[in-house]
Amino acid sequence: MGIKDQFQDKAQELAERAKRATGNAKDEASQRASRGREGSPEAKERAERELRERTDRGREA
Repeated sequence: MGIKDQFQDKAQELAERAKRATGNAKDEASQRASRGREGSPEAKERAERELRERTDRGREA
């Protein structure tokens, strides 16, 4: 096995590792985005309360 082959093998190994790492990062980002869309119950309650307060102020005006 010559030096050229060793470099090619190493380059291929690093390319495969990079693809896996990129895939994992995309999966993690997708999961975080999904959790963000779902939101916590507290955040939903706060948003509903703020909406009610705004609509109540609109009626008073």
